[in-house]
Amino acid sequence: MSLALHSSLAGVLASIPSPPSRSFPIFGLTIHYYALCIIAGIIVAVFLTNHRLTKRGAERWVVIDIAIIAVPLAIIGARIFHVLTHPNFYFGPGKNTWNPFEPGSVWAIWEGGIAIFGALIGGAVGAWLGCRWTGIRFWSFADALAPGLLLAQAMGRFGNWFNHELFGLPTDLPWGLEIEKSNIAFPPGLPEGTLFHPTFLYEVIWNGLGVLFLLWAGRRLRLQWGKLFACYLIWYSAGRIVWESIRIDPSEIYLGLRSNVWAAIIGVVVGIVILIVQTHRHPGIEPSPYQPGRIPAAEVQSDNPDDFVDVSEPPVDEQITGATATSTAPTS
Repeated sequence: MSLALHSSLAGVLASIPSPPSRSFPIFGLTIHYYALCIIAGIIVAVFLTNHRLTKRGAERWVVIDIAIIAVPLAIIGARIFHVLTHPNFYFGPGKNTWNPFEPGSVWAIWEGGIAIFGALIGGAVGAWLGCRWTGIRFWSFADALAPGLLLAQAMGRFGNWFNHELFGLPTDLPWGLEIEKSNIAFPPGLPEGTLFHPTFLYEVIWNGLGVLFLLWAGRRLRLQWGKLFACYLIWYSAGRIVWESIRIDPSEIYLGLRSNVWAAIIGVVVGIVILIVQTHRHPGIEPSPYQPGRIPAAEVQSDNPDDFVDVSEPPVDEQITGATATSTAPTS
């Protein structure tokens, strides 16, 4: 191997470059890679959730009816949460708060700036409304969504890489991220060429492992009644506590911790509470992905009889009362 080639390979392995462009023009429009990453993640999550919900016995593509409400509310919630936790970005003297035609407004979501915890709140409200509309059990939908949601988050993190944002502390590790000194988030006083922890990559890896874990747990442990979604909350939030703690982008600090660290801690606690409460209330399996008294608009058939749920007739007491579903599996 020549000395020049060896030096070139060493340079490649010594750091992770930031993408040269954040967007590209097409037919007079500016297409942002950040937006494409988010959209791709949503599409993948919808397809995976549809596949999993159909295997549970739900009508094929009923997930679209739920997503029509849940996705817009998730995006709105994500932006509101980000703006509220970063008020100095958007409010105050010299800030363009409301004009959507100038950079830096609260509406400019294409510039980056959405918060997953806000998306979870807004999306949960939308999913609940969508489930009420379609007759799907909310927790059945949440469990079917969990792996796809985590995969979408992993894909969305590449948008931060394209935007040259949300990187971590300086590092001399061989996978350090290159950030241009002209970047507004580049810490003053550091020399040009300083490398930073690629927190986007850490989350991609952590979330990817989480997807594999959730798929395994859903099949092997038969986690239902929201228990798999609880595992998602615990897994994602636990990792977010770590990655958020080493990020250096501006954030509101409360009691010595960044606002999103507190949000992640709350996510872990909520996940644990859901897991404990639902395990106590529903030790068995779900009799159907549909709410009591609701039937699918078209005949459906489970694609996988040994995965997730029993789609046979519900217990006699549920047929009579039409009340809350029992958590005990029907017996033959």
